[in-house]
Amino acid sequence: MQLPLLSDASLNGKRVLLRAGFDVPIENGAVVDTSRIETMVPTMKHLLDAGAALIVMAHQGRPKGERVPEMSQEPIVPVLKELLDAEVSFSSTCIGDEPTQKAKALKSGEVLLLENLRYHPEERANDAAFAKALASLADVYVNDAFTNCHRKHASMVGVPKHLPSYCGLHLQAEIEHLSLALESPKQPITLIISGVKMETKVPVIRRFLDIGDDILIGGGIANTFLMAAGYDVGASKVDEEFVDDAREILEIAKNEENANLHLPLHVVCANSPDADQKDCGLDELDGDAIFDLGVQSLDDYVEAIQKSSTIIWNGPIGFYEKEQFSAGTHTIADAVVGATEKGSISILGGGDTIDFHTRYDRDLSAYSHVSMGGGAMLEFLSGKELPALQALASSVVVKAG
Repeated sequence: MQLPLLSDASLNGKRVLLRAGFDVPIENGAVVDTSRIETMVPTMKHLLDAGAALIVMAHQGRPKGERVPEMSQEPIVPVLKELLDAEVSFSSTCIGDEPTQKAKALKSGEVLLLENLRYHPEERANDAAFAKALASLADVYVNDAFTNCHRKHASMVGVPKHLPSYCGLHLQAEIEHLSLALESPKQPITLIISGVKMETKVPVIRRFLDIGDDILIGGGIANTFLMAAGYDVGASKVDEEFVDDAREILEIAKNEENANLHLPLHVVCANSPDADQKDCGLDELDGDAIFDLGVQSLDDYVEAIQKSSTIIWNGPIGFYEKEQFSAGTHTIADAVVGATEKGSISILGGGDTIDFHTRYDRDLSAYSHVSMGGGAMLEFLSGKELPALQALASSVVVKAG
């Protein structure tokens, strides 16, 4: 799929509508983590330096089509002012007279931030009139929101039908790095995958059974696989709807041509998140729940990581929110960083994975690439076509016409 790049865009004197992927944590009216915004600064500065006036649109949370004050984009204004060293104004809505007039008055080098797109139900419904109204604010559209590229929303797939459209620098970097894992990866390849919901993980695991060498399973999905394998997982959470899928994957994995699928047979368990913990084998659970990987399983996982040339990691492998159950994820992180320092390519992603690093003050720059997309990353790696990328590719034809 060929995407239109910013290097091909004529931007001087143009009003550029940028779809950003902020959705940042806001507490007491202030942004408490600016990392997602920072990843899009190169794109925003590129546009401003090229002589464009910048109109930024994004969503915040899930307000379900209603104006939820706690989900306003306005607290992002001072962050943009500081990061861009530019004049930044705000529109209390993203369509209508206010943004139209403010967009018309915008001068080159200035920025206008629109209010939360999801205050309008038309955004998620991919309403054609809503997309056209957004497009009317600008001359050019740029998508830098990889986090939302798997969503068929108006700002992602509708707007490119009306404007010359381009791929932002962050989105371009996401695609290039993730493509390395699929098209010409350095082998051996290890996938570390965790989380609670099997639905988003199954397609990726199936894909890497064919193209990977080792698949390391952790978190809640490990419980589902363990149950499928016939183990008693005590009070551990299981996605029972996908036990049959897990059982089928385990059968496929027995083929010598497929990747080696690793399950945690030695774990850290307790009868509640606040109770005393213990290391145990699966035959020693005694009704307790699994909250982390035990030492023996970690040794197995670390060994696979150390021999890998390409490592893809999505999801902490234990209940990291509680410090007593974070040791396993720290061990995995240390192993991936160590492999990266020795020349391996490491690609990390997923909101919880990033939150783990932020919570424990771990350096995200120690990896080859950190993807801001959780669901989008998983769908891309599973081989699915992302609607927003298809819309950008199609816009080349629209522009040429």
